[in-house]
Amino acid sequence: MSKKLITLLAISAIYCLNAQTNAEEALKTFEKKYPQEKIHLLLDKSNYIAGETLWFKSFVFDGYTTSAISTTLFVELYDSNKNQISKKLIPLINGEGSGNVALPSSLKEDVYYIRAYTSWMANFNEDFQILKPVAVYNPSSPEKLTSNPTPWTVSAYPESGTFIDGINTKVAVRLQSNGTAPSDWEGYVTEIDNPDTKITTFKGFDQNIGSFNIIPKSGKRYQLIVQDKNGQKQNISLPEVSASGINLQVSSDKDHVKYTIKSKNLAPDYQYYTVLGTINNQLVYKAKINKINNETQYSISNSQLVNGILQLTVFDDKENVVSNRLVFVQPQLLQFKQPSLQSVLLKDTPRGKNSFELPKDTNYSNYSVLVLDASTQSPEEDQSLLSSLWLTGDITSPIISPAQYFTKNRNTEALDALLMSEKWKRFEWKSIMTGNYPMIKYQPESYLSYKGKVNIQGKPAPNTEVNLIFGSEPGSRMSQIKSDNNGFLTLNNLVFEDTMKFFYQLNSEPKDLNNNYSIYFQPTSNFVPYKKNIPPSPYKLIPRPADDKPSNEVSRSFTALNAQKIIRENITNIEEIKLKGEVKNKTKKLNDELSSPGFKSLNEQIFDFVNDSPLTTSSNVLKWLQGRVAGLTIQMQGGSYKATMRGGQVGIYLDEMLVDPSHVDNMSTSDIAMVKVIKGFFAGGFGGANGAIAIYSRRGTSSNRTASSKLRQISLQGYDKETPFENPDYGNDNFKSITQDTRSVLYWSSFLETQPNESSKVQFYNNDDTKKFRVIIMGYDKNNDTPLYYNEILP
Repeated sequence: MSKKLITLLAISAIYCLNAQTNAEEALKTFEKKYPQEKIHLLLDKSNYIAGETLWFKSFVFDGYTTSAISTTLFVELYDSNKNQISKKLIPLINGEGSGNVALPSSLKEDVYYIRAYTSWMANFNEDFQILKPVAVYNPSSPEKLTSNPTPWTVSAYPESGTFIDGINTKVAVRLQSNGTAPSDWEGYVTEIDNPDTKITTFKGFDQNIGSFNIIPKSGKRYQLIVQDKNGQKQNISLPEVSASGINLQVSSDKDHVKYTIKSKNLAPDYQYYTVLGTINNQLVYKAKINKINNETQYSISNSQLVNGILQLTVFDDKENVVSNRLVFVQPQLLQFKQPSLQSVLLKDTPRGKNSFELPKDTNYSNYSVLVLDASTQSPEEDQSLLSSLWLTGDITSPIISPAQYFTKNRNTEALDALLMSEKWKRFEWKSIMTGNYPMIKYQPESYLSYKGKVNIQGKPAPNTEVNLIFGSEPGSRMSQIKSDNNGFLTLNNLVFEDTMKFFYQLNSEPKDLNNNYSIYFQPTSNFVPYKKNIPPSPYKLIPRPADDKPSNEVSRSFTALNAQKIIRENITNIEEIKLKGEVKNKTKKLNDELSSPGFKSLNEQIFDFVNDSPLTTSSNVLKWLQGRVAGLTIQMQGGSYKATMRGGQVGIYLDEMLVDPSHVDNMSTSDIAMVKVIKGFFAGGFGGANGAIAIYSRRGTSSNRTASSKLRQISLQGYDKETPFENPDYGNDNFKSITQDTRSVLYWSSFLETQPNESSKVQFYNNDDTKKFRVIIMGYDKNNDTPLYYNEILP
């Protein structure tokens, strides 16, 4: 959290407020040593058919900011029997990652589950990981999905957990269901001994929650009766009325969080009470109250707080928890940015060309953009970026459509009642105050690491120097490492996709070895098995009738799948024609001579200083690059220039050796043969997740590269490569062979890179019948720790 929040108020006659309690010390330890990550997973669709590709974008947060803890995301696909169908390893750049999962055409119709987590998250409760159900349809499957009406259950939660004689108490009523809970329901309260007289009545806010107020009386027993519009009814007893205790009552408006502590028949030996307020496991409020006054209301200003769940806890003078309550800070004013779309040109004509622009904003390195046919269900309707960030990322119990609590028409009273029915599960006060902290088994690592072992004549070889040459051919890039006392060696901080070949050779090879040596490598971080059972879904499988016809949505998806195959084939053909038509010009030849395979990328921009002789008005090559490469920023820092891309620092390489930027400050352009800017991952960079600026001097080329016949080859498995999302270009005649276009996803970009000097443009073609477009845009302002979120139907 960017705003480091401290004690705000001193209430009543407070003494020694600066003395830390055991609870504060325990919380400080937990916050420092056990930060908590959470994930939002954006899918391109809400449901799929077998044979389609599922695309996803992930945001990993540390509290309310993008996480710098983890650099790798694990994504898995399970069936309803917890059999793993697929797994993906995704790199995280500033907490963001993306990828795709190909759904086999043979996949039977059922509900499948996408699991997403980091190694660090695997140390904690699995309930905080993403386990997202996704329906996959297949008309050729012998069984079909249908809704699964199941009985709902009801529970009652008096505010702060106490039900005390004579104190007007708010009670939250929570519905739970494995199927579909009713949205239209109501309830009333009676005495058990007098069931015909209704004390109070209420209507449910939504499918999750409702609330009512009651003044309980000692000796009375109360019951709650809830009924939906279909006549299903449940009757439960309310808690027994206590003759004494403390009731914490809380409200939240746009300016303050206000609370009142009410009591009845407290023992006279209590000297004082302490109130602690925490957000994201961080202490944000502390007060010491010597005497409880039932009429006194205390106020916490929102000016130094952020949107999120505030946990207020009341301790007695022996540091026992006597009351606890969760409340959302400032639900009336959500702190997120919404972009203003420019140059909007949207047409509802069949296959019409559409476009809009996002204004230039240096606070964002990229956007995630999804455009859908507005008549289809949006993946953000149920679980949105805002609901993941502010609610479900920290709440483990199932919530139906949590996104509803952060829309324009949100019901803040419903959100408050919902949090009344929840407990903070990130930690328990009693547990951390007794020193019972989580056991850490998995440490976060910087991108990919591999542990190897050197064997000579079948035995470990300690303190042995090994030459490693990276690339797809010998002589690409050499690095020397040495094994430890047990013969082990480690490769750290690698960023590459698919597989990377490298060659190895002992630095000093005795003649009597006869090449009788070997090196083995394995990754140090692995997928962690899911221990819990797969949760029940709101669907069930039934035998498919012989005359069963697919729904209109499924039929449209199959038509779109066939069209997508044609789109893919045409794009492939167009690219092949382009490649065949390329002339191997001088710059390409220079690049082939100077660049090793590890420093080649499909996403690179080359500046040829040999053949093109670009005019330079600056004596510094880094400064000269400013403004010439989209997304690249060059800034002076500490007396030297610093390069960043997508908010992350870019490595500077001189003849493919990583150097400090100061090494090229005074390099003459007459000594430079070529400058290459690589965007994104490349095999030759250790930790080159943000790309590289590779500067090549006017040196020899192939003469400096020799291959040894003694070199041995081995391959490492890297991150899973994302398949490009392909859109038709109806301005090209090749796509006219598509007879019917029923795509529901009209545009998808998980990383729409921002431009330093111009707006970011989105272009796409309509399908055959879409009339309105749902546009979803996400981003994160890392300077102000503020999400950017746009979810609107246009026009």
